[in-house]
Amino acid sequence: MSSNSEISHRGRVVSVTPEFTTVEIVSESACSACHAKGFCSLGESKLKRVEVPTSGWSGLKPGDEVEVVLKASMGHRAVLFAYLLPLVVLVAVLLAVVAAGLSELHAGLAALAAVAVYYFCLWLMRGRLRKEYIFNIKK
Repeated sequence: MSSNSEISHRGRVVSVTPEFTTVEIVSESACSACHAKGFCSLGESKLKRVEVPTSGWSGLKPGDEVEVVLKASMGHRAVLFAYLLPLVVLVAVLLAVVAAGLSELHAGLAALAAVAVYYFCLWLMRGRLRKEYIFNIKK
């Protein structure tokens, strides 16, 4: 990370179009530096591709090493939408259905269904969210 107000990752430019610059980031787990990671299945790294709006003056080309930056507040907001709100939905529906007198099985199924509906609604809003979460590139 470059500072407390930004979340940054090193990456490599894969392609550049007039609309988007695609950057490939290697996302590593926290234990990737461990000497025993070869024996453990927990230490994984994954390739992720991020599309960043292209600015005409950037002069980037495939193969360039860059830093992809997102405001920290946007990262915290993503955690809220992806983890905390679904947890609140799960617990609220679970408690409401149990309080209504239904069985624990029905309460659990209703809570899981509510979380599935929440994630489906989030998926439907992906276009709007994509516009809000804008990455920037630093060389």
